Amino acid sequence: MTTQPTGKQLHHRAEGSATAPPLFLGPSLGTSMALWDKVAPELSITHRVVRWDLPGHGGSPADLIGPGATVDELAGLVLSLADSLGIDRFSYAGVSLGGAVGLHLAAHHPERVESLAVICSSAHFNGSKPWQERAALVRAEGLAGLAESANSRWFTPGFTVPELVEDHRTADPDAYAACCDALGAFDIRDRLPRIGAPTLLVAGREDPATPPAHLREIADAVPGAALTEIPRASHLAPAEQPEAVLTALRAHFGGGARRGMEVRRQVLGDAHVDRAQARQSPFTARFQDFISRYAWGEIWTDPTLSRRERSLITLTALVAHGHYDELAMHVRAARRNGLTPEEIGAVLLQSAVYCGVPAANSAFAVAQRVLSEEDEATG
Repeated sequence: MTTQPTGKQLHHRAEGSATAPPLFLGPSLGTSMALWDKVAPELSITHRVVRWDLPGHGGSPADLIGPGATVDELAGLVLSLADSLGIDRFSYAGVSLGGAVGLHLAAHHPERVESLAVICSSAHFNGSKPWQERAALVRAEGLAGLAESANSRWFTPGFTVPELVEDHRTADPDAYAACCDALGAFDIRDRLPRIGAPTLLVAGREDPATPPAHLREIADAVPGAALTEIPRASHLAPAEQPEAVLTALRAHFGGGARRGMEVRRQVLGDAHVDRAQARQSPFTARFQDFISRYAWGEIWTDPTLSRRERSLITLTALVAHGHYDELAMHVRAARRNGLTPEEIGAVLLQSAVYCGVPAANSAFAVAQRVLSEEDEATG
């Protein structure tokens, strides 16, 4: 995990493997990246998670925006951050104002957004007047008074996250007011049908700020979008119901399993994978998902090694541990990955030196059988 000093860019934290698919997480007005504390570590198992702070919130400089700011400006800051990290295309999830940033990115920069989740947010925030009034109040009196009502606006009765309330109290008033300007001017309803990224809408069933109807409006307009309502959740659902939000995001951003299944079929062949799928039961389903997501979706898709090189390593490891049923499968896979029978034989001979002659003897018998079956099939 790395936490970046900012200079003149958004303060952010990166978690997870640098080779994993990137996923940006955007915050709500008045909060910091701490909003994602109970969700981001789990998402970082499968993604390169990048959390960021709004200007004047958390560790981000206040002067990144000024009076009359727009969501377009905030989206531009996110794109600049992505560029600085060498990230061209990414998935994105955001809460409230952070969700509005995601909608803007998906609508205006579709080439950058792989997949989108919009949480407790809206395509519009009830016009400019209430936000102009809030901005004027904050510019005149600061945030202490407004922070006193944070619990009632953010959480269901009896629930709180003191760290987030403190984030609200200590945010920069001018930057907070500028974010209010951005919310007041935001209305993207006319562009929703143009969003092409796979989109998930997550509503807190008890959210007074952006009720489920706001998320339903987006779901009805964005082609193919899905909507999930989370019970016992108000406006900051990732903090109040992290498990429910995590479940929804994992399912939506589960590209690793889909990509893994594609690679698994390419390497092992459709017939083998179809047989494995046909034998799947409720008892083995989680294991099959594990194999697709991690072995095939992360390891075999890592471009550091070619598939030929991965076959060489896999054959050796299977010989070393005596996994001969798996060896037969991976001899076939090695042929699909471009290895010749002579190269496979050389791997097994090398294994005789370092893994033992008896192991290699059994491995040669397995490989000879598989290669003979291949010759008969093509002959």
